[in-house]
Formats: sequence, C-alpha cells, structure tokens
Amino acid sequence: MQDDVVRQARAWLAEDPDPDTRAELDALLAAVTAGDTAARAELADRFSAPLRFGTAGLRGALGAGPNRMNRAVVIRAAAGLAAYLKDVAERPGDEPGLVVIGYDARHKSRDFAEATAAVMVGAGLRAALLPHPLPTPVLAFAVRHLGAVAGVAVTASHNPPQDNGYKVYLGDGSQIVPPADAAIAERIAAVGPLAAVPLAADGWQVLPATSSASAATSSAAGPGVADAAPGIVDAYLERTAAVVDPGSPRDVSVVYTPLHGVGRSVLAAAFARAGFPTPTVVAEQAEPDPDFPTVAFPNPEEPGAMDLAFRTAEQVGPDLIIANDPDADRCAVAVPEADGGGGWRMLRGDEVGALLGVHLVGKRAEGAFATTIVSSSLLARIAEAAGLPYGETLTGFKWIARVPGLRYGYEEALGYCVDPEGVQDKDGISAALLVAELAAELKRSGRTLLDLLDDIALEYGLHATDQLSVRVTDLGIIQAAMERLRDTPPTALGGLDVIVTDDLAKGVEGLPPTDGLRYRMAGAEGSAAGAPAVREARVVVRPSGTEPKLKCYLEVVVPVADSSSLPSARLLAAETLDALKRDLAAAAGL
Repeated sequence: MQDDVVRQARAWLAEDPDPDTRAELDALLAAVTAGDTAARAELADRFSAPLRFGTAGLRGALGAGPNRMNRAVVIRAAAGLAAYLKDVAERPGDEPGLVVIGYDARHKSRDFAEATAAVMVGAGLRAALLPHPLPTPVLAFAVRHLGAVAGVAVTASHNPPQDNGYKVYLGDGSQIVPPADAAIAERIAAVGPLAAVPLAADGWQVLPATSSASAATSSAAGPGVADAAPGIVDAYLERTAAVVDPGSPRDVSVVYTPLHGVGRSVLAAAFARAGFPTPTVVAEQAEPDPDFPTVAFPNPEEPGAMDLAFRTAEQVGPDLIIANDPDADRCAVAVPEADGGGGWRMLRGDEVGALLGVHLVGKRAEGAFATTIVSSSLLARIAEAAGLPYGETLTGFKWIARVPGLRYGYEEALGYCVDPEGVQDKDGISAALLVAELAAELKRSGRTLLDLLDDIALEYGLHATDQLSVRVTDLGIIQAAMERLRDTPPTALGGLDVIVTDDLAKGVEGLPPTDGLRYRMAGAEGSAAGAPAVREARVVVRPSGTEPKLKCYLEVVVPVADSSSLPSARLLAAETLDALKRDLAAAAGL
C-alpha cells in the first residue's frame, strides 16, 4: 500500500508546476525513504483522496498532493470550470465569455489567480484579474458589473494561515449551488495529464482600480472589458456608498480592524466616500499579513481575536468597534457596555442581523428578507410585522442570495447582504456602512444600538442565541456525534421537552437535504406569577462546511412584558442556553 502512495507521489512530483511544492514533496519523500513514520502518515494523507470540489468550491491546507491546495490542483479546477463554462454558458456566435478573478493576501493567492487566468485564456475564454488583493465582495460585484459568465475568488476567508481556497461564482453573481457544483466537479475529474491543459503565457487583463489608473495588462485585453470598467474599485465604492441615505447623520466614531486582511483600504475609502469620519485602525493588525501573527484564528468570532481592538478602543473611546474577517465579506460589531464601565460587548451576528433588518424597515425597504435555518427566528417576525416576504434557507449565502425578490439577507456567522442588486453575496464593507449610519442616527437621539436591541426585545420577544462549537483534529469525532444523536435522539434538552426532531439529511420544508439535525422544544411555565417564561427554544446541529468543527446553534425566545422585565428575561434566557449546551454536549458524547 505504501509503495502505491510513493508511486503516486513520484508521479505527482514529475508534473508539479510549482518549484516550492516540488521541493517540499521531494523532501517529504526523502523522509519517508529514511523511515520517518510521521512523514509516511503525512504523505498518505496528502494522497488519500482529491480535495473535494463542492458548493464552497475548494478549501484546504497548502502543500503538495491532491488533498492539498496547490498550483496543480488549481489548474485542474480551473480547467474543469472552463470546460463547464464552454459547455453551459457560451452560445455559438457569442464573443468568448469573461471570467473575473479576485484574490486575497494569503500565501499563494496571487499565484493561484494568475494560474486560473492562464487556464481560462488557454481554453479560449477571456480573463480579467482584479488589480491587487481585494475583498471578496469586490469580486462578487465585478461579476455582475462586467457581465461576466463566472468569477473566481482565491481566498480561505477566516481559515487558519496554512489554508487557502477557491470560491466560484456564476454569471448571476451568486456562489455555485447544486447541480452546478457536481457538474464542474465531473469536468475537473475528467482533466487528463496536467501537461495537456493549455496555459496561456499572457492575454488576460488586469483591471484598473480607479478611473485615473491605467490598466496594467498583459499583451491582449479582452474586447470591451476596459470600457466597462474604467475603475473597478471606484465602481464598487460608488455602489456601496449608496446604501446609506445622503441626508442621514454621520457623527459616529469607529475603531476598525481588518485582522491582517485586505479590508482596510476599501473600508476607509467607503467611509470617506459616504461622508463618515475616518475610522481609527488597530495598528498591529492594519496591514495584510498571511501569517496572521496576532491572532490564533483570523476570525472575529474566535476568543482573543478582538483583544487588540478592545485595547485600541480603551485608548480612543469610540462609539463602535467594527471588524472584518481577512477577505472582508463578514462584519463584526462591538459596542460599549451599557453599565458605562468602559468594557466592550461583542454583538452576536443575530443581533446585528436584527438591527439591520429593523433599520431597513425604517428606511422603507421593499422586497424579501431572508436568513438561514441556523440563524435566529427573529427576522421572520420583523418581516411579518412589516408585511414583507420572508425566506429561510440552508446555511450559506449561496442559498440566501437565491431567495426570490431578496432585499436583505443575513446569517448568524457575521454575514450580511444589504444590497443584493450590487453584491449578491455577503459584504462586510456595505454592512459596516449601514451599521455606522444606524449608530449615528441613534446617537443623534441620545440612544445606542443596545437601546434599540431592548426595543426589539419588547416588541418581538427576547430572542437569545448562542453556539456550541467543537473544533476537532479527528473528523471521526464529528461523524460519531452525529450518529449518536441520530441513533439516540434526545427527548429533552435544557429542561424543555423536545416536541419536533427534524433530520435535515432527509430534506424538510422544501429545503435540499443537508447533514444536520434540528430540535424544537416546547416552552415552560414561569417560576412565579408574572415571571418570564421560555416560549420556545430551538437547536440545530451540523458539521461545518469549511472548518473541522461541529457547530450547534441554540435559540431561546422569552416574551417580555415591559422594560422592567428585561433583566430577568435575559437571566432566564442565559440559564436556559447554558442548560441546552450542557445537555446537548452530553447527548452528542462531546
């Protein structure tokens, strides 16, 4: 068996186009030959199976081998995508379709973007690269703005520094969903020897960032592209600035961190164009750095990731802290604690989602609101009260973006789509502008985002959410937990009876099948006359689609009679959420 793996590795080495991964694999093979058991296990893992192309595209650790992200894997993925586009998106007599390619500042991102452009032009398509590392929302915007047949974002979003990824958008500006993902995967699998994939040495365009910039192109830009995009970042900023009203207040101070990602320059330009004061940037995290040296994980949801932002805020005293993840498609918000003690409170994605929903209702937004099955049910109540259509989807903006007539969508993992006509995906830049506008409007009235959250709880009931997230090194732990929950479903969680159990793998309420479980719990009576009581609770359990995590999403709804009842309602909700986490962990064998 091991000889088979070594033979596969040597065959890979012979056609690997990247000198870095060739040297790495050569050293690994030498260690295996010398009897290094750790190297043997590493080699076996790298060649255990191809990195799977799915609705998240590709994502994995950098390195040589089919189960890693590398230039060879990217060339095959691009060749499969090109074959799919030529089969599906092109029509006889049309000029070659355009593929727009963006990339972040991670290791190898630029290399992978250029390799993709070489494949597209080699296949007879046109290709245009974004001018430099930019937020993923700029790429999603560019696909529709330029009338492209597809877009590729080379990014691993908020994954650890050793990872990279490959996200595919089709011509509608949305991420791929079934059956397109499977059709592309089939064509990737059909790609023959790497040497047989035509690679153009040039012929793609690098789009100018601004109207005054000249396009840095290779020898032959595609016809019509430059005219359509005199400045792609300028065009994105013009669209993004329009999400806020020209006459709304702008008096709001912000501390901002891009978490070593690519959001800083675009967010600063967006704030300036919309007329907001320049945010104070967390100096230690201001510049793109693919090693993310100040955080364990470059995700504002992770413990410790916001510590430097809090430290900067203690010195500056802003109204808000705003953070983007490394590719700036997510937006995190923190506000001063209500007690005035100088502390900071991170708002949950569900809280920001509700705040933006209420804000858009106040701006007389028309169209459908949508969120996912793992997000709070509060947005449904906000939409219903406003007489707006509402949709609930599987996790991911690939699904949210496809809700008919979408006007606003969010998911609890800090993703918000506030301008689907411009960016049909989550966008941490436009969301930050809308949060700043809302905070400035409230500030003018002597109020805060926390005050508005209180109002929302009084009107719709307190919707408290939390998450139990278990990161693993052995994916078998996740599989075992899901099997245990399916084999022995809990009858009660958090002291509440489970009244409905949905196996999402079977498909429920018209949703496509997905690996997950959902439990609905009946409410309980209050402990005394007039005391708050849980009206309903819900738990959703699913494996993460992008990280080695089991994620459990919890929600408790507690009606609130008046403002004096809010503290006791919050206490009851917190106690119930803690009890749900304990019972769920026990039921899953965690």
